[in-house]
Amino acid sequence: MTTTTDERLRLVDFLMICAGTAIYAFGLVFINIANRLAEGGVTGITLILRYWFSINPAYSTLLINIPLIIIGYHYLGKKSLIYTVYGTVMLSLWIWIWQRFPAIHINIHHDLFIAGVLAGILGGGGSGLVYRFGGTTGGTDVIAKIFEHKMGIPMGQTLFALDACVLTASLSYIDLRRMMYTLLASFVFSRIVNFIQDGAYSARGMIIMTQFPEKIAHAIMDETNRGASYLMTEGAYSGKQRKAVYCVMNQGELTTVKRIVDRIDNKAFISILDVNEVVGEGFTYAPEDRVEDEVQGK
Repeated sequence: MTTTTDERLRLVDFLMICAGTAIYAFGLVFINIANRLAEGGVTGITLILRYWFSINPAYSTLLINIPLIIIGYHYLGKKSLIYTVYGTVMLSLWIWIWQRFPAIHINIHHDLFIAGVLAGILGGGGSGLVYRFGGTTGGTDVIAKIFEHKMGIPMGQTLFALDACVLTASLSYIDLRRMMYTLLASFVFSRIVNFIQDGAYSARGMIIMTQFPEKIAHAIMDETNRGASYLMTEGAYSGKQRKAVYCVMNQGELTTVKRIVDRIDNKAFISILDVNEVVGEGFTYAPEDRVEDEVQGK
Protein backbone atom coordinates (compact mmCIF):
# COMPACT_ATOMS: atom_id res chain seq x y z
CA MET A 1 0.00 0.00 0.00
CA THR A 2 1.44 3.37 -1.02
CA THR A 3 1.42 6.13 1.56
CA THR A 4 0.64 9.57 0.18
CA THR A 5 2.77 12.54 1.18
CA ASP A 6 -0.04 14.08 3.22
CA GLU A 7 -0.34 10.96 5.33
CA ARG A 8 3.33 10.58 6.17
CA LEU A 9 4.26 11.03 9.80
CA ARG A 10 7.20 13.38 10.25
CA LEU A 11 9.59 13.57 13.18
CA VAL A 12 9.58 17.37 13.03
CA ASP A 13 5.80 17.35 13.52
CA PHE A 14 6.10 15.29 16.70
CA LEU A 15 8.89 17.52 18.02
CA MET A 16 6.99 20.76 17.35
CA ILE A 17 3.72 19.39 18.77
CA CYS A 18 5.68 18.43 21.88
CA ALA A 19 7.17 21.94 22.10
CA GLY A 20 3.78 23.56 21.50
CA THR A 21 2.01 21.57 24.21
CA ALA A 22 4.88 22.37 26.61
CA ILE A 23 4.42 26.11 26.04
CA TYR A 24 0.63 25.86 26.31
CA ALA A 25 0.80 23.82 29.53
CA PHE A 26 3.36 26.24 31.03
CA GLY A 27 0.97 29.16 30.51
CA LEU A 28 -1.95 27.17 31.85
CA VAL A 29 -0.16 26.19 35.08
CA PHE A 30 1.79 29.35 35.83
CA ILE A 31 -0.53 32.01 34.42
CA ASN A 32 -4.15 30.80 34.15
CA ILE A 33 -4.26 28.64 37.25
CA ALA A 34 -1.96 30.88 39.29
CA ASN A 35 -4.14 33.93 38.58
CA ARG A 36 -7.51 32.14 38.48
CA LEU A 37 -8.24 32.91 34.84
CA ALA A 38 -10.67 30.65 33.03
CA GLU A 39 -10.28 29.00 29.61
CA GLY A 40 -12.52 27.85 26.82
CA GLY A 41 -13.06 24.34 25.51
CA VAL A 42 -12.04 21.17 27.31
CA THR A 43 -9.23 23.00 29.12
CA GLY A 44 -11.83 25.30 30.64
CA ILE A 45 -13.83 22.28 31.79
CA THR A 46 -10.73 20.83 33.47
CA LEU A 47 -10.26 24.11 35.38
CA ILE A 48 -13.87 23.98 36.57
CA LEU A 49 -13.38 20.38 37.72
CA ARG A 50 -10.16 21.39 39.46
CA TYR A 51 -11.91 24.11 41.45
CA TRP A 52 -15.06 22.22 42.42
CA PHE A 53 -13.77 18.64 42.75
CA SER A 54 -9.95 19.08 43.13
CA ILE A 55 -9.33 16.94 40.04
CA ASN A 56 -5.88 17.52 38.59
CA PRO A 57 -6.15 18.95 35.01
CA ALA A 58 -3.33 16.61 33.98
CA TYR A 59 -5.70 13.69 34.57
CA SER A 60 -9.04 15.25 33.61
CA THR A 61 -7.59 16.32 30.23
CA LEU A 62 -7.05 12.66 29.38
CA LEU A 63 -10.30 11.47 30.95
CA ILE A 64 -12.38 13.91 28.91
CA ASN A 65 -10.48 13.59 25.64
CA ILE A 66 -10.25 9.79 25.42
CA PRO A 67 -14.00 9.21 24.90
CA LEU A 68 -14.18 12.20 22.53
CA ILE A 69 -11.38 10.77 20.39
CA ILE A 70 -13.00 7.31 20.41
CA ILE A 71 -16.30 8.83 19.26
CA GLY A 72 -14.71 11.02 16.61
CA TYR A 73 -11.94 8.81 15.22
CA HIS A 74 -13.99 8.08 12.07
CA TYR A 75 -13.86 11.78 11.16
CA LEU A 76 -10.20 12.46 11.94
CA GLY A 77 -8.27 10.34 9.46
CA LYS A 78 -5.30 8.17 10.34
CA LYS A 79 -2.65 10.90 10.50
CA SER A 80 -4.91 13.37 12.30
CA LEU A 81 -5.92 10.68 14.79
CA ILE A 82 -2.31 9.84 15.63
CA TYR A 83 -1.36 13.50 16.02
CA THR A 84 -4.46 14.22 18.12
CA VAL A 85 -3.78 11.32 20.51
CA TYR A 86 -0.14 12.36 20.72
CA GLY A 87 -1.01 16.02 21.33
CA THR A 88 -3.54 15.13 24.02
CA VAL A 89 -1.11 12.84 25.86
CA MET A 90 1.71 15.38 25.63
CA LEU A 91 -0.50 18.18 26.96
CA SER A 92 -1.50 16.08 29.98
CA LEU A 93 2.11 15.05 30.52
CA TRP A 94 3.40 18.63 30.39
CA ILE A 95 0.72 19.84 32.80
CA TRP A 96 1.83 17.10 35.20
CA ILE A 97 5.53 17.98 34.70
CA TRP A 98 5.09 21.73 35.26
CA GLN A 99 3.13 21.02 38.45
CA ARG A 100 6.26 19.32 39.78
CA PHE A 101 8.11 22.67 39.71
CA PRO A 102 6.44 24.70 42.48
CA ALA A 103 9.53 26.92 42.78
CA ILE A 104 8.76 28.53 39.43
CA HIS A 105 6.87 31.74 40.03
CA ILE A 106 6.12 34.49 37.53
CA ASN A 107 5.79 37.68 39.56
CA ILE A 108 3.39 40.02 37.78
CA HIS A 109 2.39 41.83 41.00
CA HIS A 110 -1.21 40.55 40.79
CA ASP A 111 -1.78 42.53 37.57
CA LEU A 112 -4.62 40.69 35.79
CA PHE A 113 -4.11 42.67 32.59
CA ILE A 114 -0.56 41.36 32.28
CA ALA A 115 -1.82 37.90 33.24
CA GLY A 116 -4.44 38.01 30.48
CA VAL A 117 -1.91 39.09 27.85
CA LEU A 118 0.65 36.49 28.94
CA ALA A 119 -1.97 33.75 29.01
CA GLY A 120 -2.98 34.65 25.45
CA ILE A 121 0.61 34.82 24.20
CA LEU A 122 1.70 31.52 25.76
CA GLY A 123 -1.54 29.69 24.97
CA GLY A 124 -1.73 31.04 21.44
CA GLY A 125 1.97 30.44 20.80
CA GLY A 126 1.79 26.87 21.99
CA SER A 127 -1.46 26.05 20.21
CA GLY A 128 -0.28 27.80 17.05
CA LEU A 129 2.76 25.53 16.88
CA VAL A 130 0.59 22.46 17.41
CA TYR A 131 -1.87 23.50 14.68
CA ARG A 132 0.84 24.58 12.22
CA PHE A 133 2.41 21.13 12.31
CA GLY A 134 -0.84 19.25 11.83
CA GLY A 135 -1.73 18.45 15.41
CA THR A 136 -4.51 19.24 17.83
CA THR A 137 -5.00 18.68 21.54
CA GLY A 138 -8.35 16.96 21.01
CA GLY A 139 -11.23 18.43 22.93
CA THR A 140 -13.82 20.60 21.23
CA ASP A 141 -11.97 20.33 17.89
CA VAL A 142 -13.18 16.73 17.68
CA ILE A 143 -16.77 17.68 18.56
CA ALA A 144 -16.71 20.47 15.97
CA LYS A 145 -15.53 18.06 13.27
CA ILE A 146 -18.38 15.66 14.09
CA PHE A 147 -20.99 18.44 13.89
CA GLU A 148 -19.54 19.66 10.62
CA HIS A 149 -19.61 16.16 9.11
CA LYS A 150 -23.03 15.16 10.42
CA MET A 151 -24.98 18.44 10.31
CA GLY A 152 -22.96 20.69 8.02
CA ILE A 153 -22.37 23.25 10.79
CA PRO A 154 -19.06 25.11 10.25
CA MET A 155 -16.39 24.27 12.83
CA GLY A 156 -15.97 27.92 13.79
CA GLN A 157 -19.59 28.24 14.87
CA THR A 158 -19.48 25.07 16.95
CA LEU A 159 -16.21 26.05 18.64
CA PHE A 160 -17.56 29.51 19.46
CA ALA A 161 -20.78 28.07 20.95
CA LEU A 162 -18.88 25.51 23.06
CA ASP A 163 -16.41 28.11 24.32
CA ALA A 164 -19.27 30.43 25.24
CA CYS A 165 -20.93 27.65 27.26
CA VAL A 166 -17.72 26.75 29.08
CA LEU A 167 -16.85 30.38 29.86
CA THR A 168 -20.38 30.97 31.17
CA ALA A 169 -20.06 27.93 33.42
CA SER A 170 -16.69 29.28 34.62
CA LEU A 171 -18.53 32.15 36.30
CA SER A 172 -19.36 29.58 38.98
CA TYR A 173 -15.84 29.94 40.39
CA ILE A 174 -14.47 33.28 39.07
CA ASP A 175 -15.96 36.75 39.23
CA LEU A 176 -16.95 38.95 36.29
CA ARG A 177 -13.72 40.95 36.53
CA ARG A 178 -11.57 37.88 35.99
CA MET A 179 -13.89 36.77 33.20
CA MET A 180 -13.21 40.02 31.34
CA TYR A 181 -9.47 39.38 31.57
CA THR A 182 -10.10 35.83 30.39
CA LEU A 183 -11.79 37.28 27.29
CA LEU A 184 -8.73 39.48 26.78
CA ALA A 185 -6.58 36.34 26.92
CA SER A 186 -8.88 34.66 24.38
CA PHE A 187 -8.52 37.60 21.99
CA VAL A 188 -4.71 37.62 22.25
CA PHE A 189 -4.76 33.82 21.91
CA SER A 190 -6.64 33.97 18.60
CA ARG A 191 -4.37 36.68 17.17
CA ILE A 192 -1.20 34.78 18.06
CA VAL A 193 -2.56 31.53 16.61
CA ASN A 194 -3.46 33.30 13.37
CA PHE A 195 -0.02 34.92 13.17
CA ILE A 196 1.80 31.61 13.62
CA GLN A 197 -0.44 29.75 11.18
CA ASP A 198 -0.25 32.48 8.54
CA GLY A 199 3.54 32.34 8.52
CA ALA A 200 6.29 34.89 8.75
CA TYR A 201 6.10 35.98 5.12
CA SER A 202 2.69 37.59 5.00
CA ALA A 203 2.32 40.02 2.13
CA ARG A 204 -0.16 41.75 -0.17
CA GLY A 205 -1.30 40.70 -3.61
CA MET A 206 -2.40 43.24 -6.21
CA ILE A 207 -4.55 42.71 -9.31
CA ILE A 208 -4.38 45.68 -11.68
CA MET A 209 -6.92 46.16 -14.47
CA THR A 210 -5.38 48.65 -16.87
CA GLN A 211 -5.07 49.69 -20.52
CA PHE A 212 -1.29 49.57 -20.21
CA PRO A 213 -0.45 46.20 -18.61
CA GLU A 214 2.99 45.86 -20.22
CA LYS A 215 4.15 49.31 -19.12
CA ILE A 216 2.94 48.79 -15.56
CA ALA A 217 4.39 45.28 -15.27
CA HIS A 218 7.82 46.38 -16.50
CA ALA A 219 7.80 49.46 -14.24
CA ILE A 220 7.00 47.27 -11.21
CA MET A 221 9.80 44.86 -12.08
CA ASP A 222 12.32 47.66 -12.71
CA GLU A 223 11.48 49.86 -9.73
CA THR A 224 10.67 47.32 -7.01
CA ASN A 225 12.57 44.22 -8.17
CA ARG A 226 9.34 42.23 -7.84
CA GLY A 227 8.00 39.82 -10.41
CA ALA A 228 4.70 40.33 -12.21
CA SER A 229 2.36 38.05 -14.15
CA TYR A 230 -0.38 38.58 -16.70
CA LEU A 231 -3.88 37.26 -16.11
CA MET A 232 -6.21 36.97 -19.08
CA THR A 233 -9.57 38.51 -18.19
CA GLU A 234 -12.86 39.10 -19.97
CA GLY A 235 -15.26 41.89 -19.12
CA ALA A 236 -18.69 40.57 -18.17
CA TYR A 237 -20.42 43.60 -19.68
CA SER A 238 -18.20 44.45 -22.68
CA GLY A 239 -17.10 40.91 -23.48
CA LYS A 240 -13.64 42.27 -24.29
CA GLN A 241 -10.54 40.32 -23.37
CA ARG A 242 -7.54 42.06 -21.89
CA LYS A 243 -4.54 41.46 -19.68
CA ALA A 244 -4.51 42.17 -15.96
CA VAL A 245 -1.31 42.47 -13.95
CA TYR A 246 -0.83 40.40 -10.81
CA CYS A 247 2.04 40.90 -8.38
CA VAL A 248 2.89 40.12 -4.74
CA MET A 249 4.81 42.53 -2.52
CA ASN A 250 5.64 43.39 1.07
CA GLN A 251 3.35 45.76 2.93
CA GLY A 252 5.99 48.49 2.72
CA GLU A 253 6.08 48.30 -1.10
CA LEU A 254 2.34 48.79 -1.50
CA THR A 255 2.49 52.58 -1.69
CA THR A 256 5.33 52.48 -4.23
CA VAL A 257 3.39 50.18 -6.57
CA LYS A 258 0.24 52.28 -6.28
CA ARG A 259 2.23 55.36 -7.26
CA ILE A 260 3.66 53.50 -10.27
CA VAL A 261 0.16 52.54 -11.41
CA ASP A 262 -1.20 56.05 -10.87
CA ARG A 263 1.67 57.54 -12.85
CA ILE A 264 1.07 55.30 -15.87
CA ASP A 265 -2.71 54.90 -15.75
CA ASN A 266 -4.64 56.95 -13.22
CA LYS A 267 -7.87 55.25 -14.30
CA ALA A 268 -6.64 51.73 -13.54
CA PHE A 269 -8.77 49.51 -11.32
CA ILE A 270 -6.75 48.02 -8.44
CA SER A 271 -7.74 45.16 -6.15
CA ILE A 272 -5.52 44.57 -3.11
CA LEU A 273 -5.60 41.14 -1.47
CA ASP A 274 -4.30 39.78 1.83
CA VAL A 275 -1.72 37.05 1.19
CA ASN A 276 -1.24 34.99 4.33
CA GLU A 277 1.96 33.24 3.33
CA VAL A 278 4.45 33.56 0.50
CA VAL A 279 7.05 30.97 -0.44
CA GLY A 280 9.42 31.83 -3.25
CA GLU A 281 11.87 34.29 -4.74
CA GLY A 282 12.21 37.58 -2.91
CA PHE A 283 10.42 36.26 0.17
CA THR A 284 11.92 32.97 1.36
CA TYR A 285 15.08 33.25 -0.74
CA ALA A 286 16.89 36.17 -2.32
CA PRO A 287 16.35 36.90 -6.04
CA GLU A 288 20.05 36.47 -6.82
CA ASP A 289 19.95 32.88 -5.54
CA ARG A 290 17.87 31.78 -8.52
CA VAL A 291 19.98 33.74 -10.99
CA GLU A 292 23.18 32.16 -9.65
CA ASP A 293 21.64 28.69 -9.92
CA GLU A 294 20.65 29.34 -13.53
CA VAL A 295 24.18 30.56 -14.38
CA GLN A 296 25.63 27.40 -12.85
CA GLY A 297 23.13 25.26 -14.73
CA LYS A 298 21.39 23.93 -11.63
